[in-house]
Amino acid sequence: MLTCKDFLRELNDYLDKCCDPSVRAEIEKHLNDCPNCFVVADTTKKTVNVYKGMEAQPLSDKLKSKLMGVIEAKMRGCKKA
Repeated sequence: MLTCKDFLRELNDYLDKCCDPSVRAEIEKHLNDCPNCFVVADTTKKTVNVYKGMEAQPLSDKLKSKLMGVIEAKMRGCKKA
């Protein structure tokens, strides 16, 4: 039986429609039985659709530099020794 924690781990693949069909069926059963997870899935899906429909906006050089610095720092922290 799929738990809410399991559902959250699979949410990205579920929304991208790239999870195993058996996992997808378990998720859909869970969503029918769990109103909280249904709201999470529905809200996330709607949010993604809103962003997909938006036109890309240019980033300032300052913001782009700051963002790249954060990404690079995060990547350095994830490297295994």
